[in-house]
Amino acid sequence: MRPAPIIPRRSVLAALAATLLAAGCGFQLRGSAEMPFRTLYAGFPPGSETGLEFARMMRGNDTRLVARPQDAQARLEVLSEGREKEIVGFSSTGRPREHQLRLLFSFRLVDAGEEELIPPTRLVLHRDITTTDTQYVAKEQEEALLYRDMQRDLVQQLLRRLSAARR
Repeated sequence: MRPAPIIPRRSVLAALAATLLAAGCGFQLRGSAEMPFRTLYAGFPPGSETGLEFARMMRGNDTRLVARPQDAQARLEVLSEGREKEIVGFSSTGRPREHQLRLLFSFRLVDAGEEELIPPTRLVLHRDITTTDTQYVAKEQEEALLYRDMQRDLVQQLLRRLSAARR
C-alpha cells in the first residue's frame, strides 16, 4: 500500500492566495436587483409570459408588486411585447434552413407624479435556429426553449434597468 501523496506547501499557499484574492476583489454572486422604490405596478397584459417571469423574479426583492397603479410609487408601462420569426437562410433546394427568433419589448417607467424615470425603451433579443424537414417536432421544442431563455434574459435586463432608475 502506497502512502497518500503529500501536497506541496506551495500548492496550498497558492490556492489560499487565489481564494483571498477572489474574496478581496469584490466578487459576489448576482443577487436580486435593489430597486429605488418600495412599491411597483407592472402593467403587463393578462396572461403575459414575460409578466409571469417578471413577477417570479421580483419575489426575492424588497420592492413589492401592487395590483393597482394608484398604490405604487412607480409604474412600469408595457408599451409593446411581441415575438418574430424571420427566415435568414435557405437550403440548396430553396427550403428555409435557418431562422432568427426575436423577442421585442418596449416599456417606460414613471413615478406616482407622472414624472418619467425611464423614457420609452425598446429591448430586442434574438437567437438563430437551424431547421430540418426530418426533425420538425424537435425544432419546435427547441424554438420554445429558446424563447423561454430569451424571456429570462429580457426580464433580467429589465430588472437591471429598473434598479438603475433614479428618482
